[in-house]
Amino acid sequence: MKKIRTGVIGTGFVGVAHIEALRRLGNIEVVAVCDTYNVVKKAEELFVEFAYEDYKLMIDEQNLDYVHICTPNNTHYNMAKYAMERNVNIVLEKPMTFNSDEAKELYELSKKMKLTCAVNYHNRLYPACAYIKEIISENKLGEIISINGMYVQDWLLYKTDYSWRLNSDESGSTRTVADIGSHWVDLIEYMSGLEVVSVLAEFKTVHPIRKKALGDVLTFSTVEAEKYENINIDTEDIVSLMFRLSNGAIGNAMFSQMVAGKKNKIEVLISGSEASVEWSLDKHSDVIVGHRNKPSELITKDNLMMKNLNNMFDYPAGHTEGYPDAFKQVFKDIYNNKNKHSYASFYDGYRQMIINEKIYESAKLKSWRNIND
Repeated sequence: MKKIRTGVIGTGFVGVAHIEALRRLGNIEVVAVCDTYNVVKKAEELFVEFAYEDYKLMIDEQNLDYVHICTPNNTHYNMAKYAMERNVNIVLEKPMTFNSDEAKELYELSKKMKLTCAVNYHNRLYPACAYIKEIISENKLGEIISINGMYVQDWLLYKTDYSWRLNSDESGSTRTVADIGSHWVDLIEYMSGLEVVSVLAEFKTVHPIRKKALGDVLTFSTVEAEKYENINIDTEDIVSLMFRLSNGAIGNAMFSQMVAGKKNKIEVLISGSEASVEWSLDKHSDVIVGHRNKPSELITKDNLMMKNLNNMFDYPAGHTEGYPDAFKQVFKDIYNNKNKHSYASFYDGYRQMIINEKIYESAKLKSWRNIND
């Protein structure tokens, strides 16, 4: 069997997660990595043969089938366009681009090139999330009437916490929305089959000035630096969101990177006219189906209960599949399912960019914004 040649741009936390997941698929060879800092050492640590500081040179020299882009948002457009114009398939980390204009251009180019182009909204392919999509599509909840939930973390709680994501010049107009809120919105649209049609948002920036450590500090690091510089912050720490859905249902959500003790908490509650369904990343193998006139059900990952989803998980009941496995399932879907797929396409990524910007507009204008206006 021919091995697929893949290059990865960006060797931080998520880039390494991509490499590890790709290697578990067996038919993919990560032949090169690219980064602007310490890339030779990183390649050696990851047992990758070729290391580059110039992504164009990597793409030109390595005859790649795919490139995974795991870099700050403001770099995605140029990297993806360069690769696509050389007939290389693309996997982008979310959010898709810096703004919706860039996303639209890449989406239109993907249609012309007929390439596989994906955005890594990996939460879609936890087995429980795929199961929820299935039962909703079979109308087992009845008509969807409301969706509620949250995505909260604590890694930016302190003034001394800093990341490139805090800077709008790199992340775009939104930060918490783009980084984690877009995951949640993509997930509820995927599971429900509905679209968010209008939004009303409130933003709060808790630390308008943060202290950036001088030197290199990794994302999610708890190591304290010796020296700091003050940085003005122009992106949101907390988001309160209300929304309307395409069938008339309503919903709300909280997104925050400042909830102490919550490292990566996602919750979704979808209510229908006949039943409700609840999922939490804390217990990601479980789905709670709520009923009015009979006992509620706790459904866990099981080959019998999820018999139509066997291609979306690889371990038997009682064997938990978590964060790295969700990446693997997304990449398996991207590389092997050319016709019918569950991964987020460039259309989905473009749509989330529009929603991000409408949420930003709503927070600034203090009014409801329609997604399609």
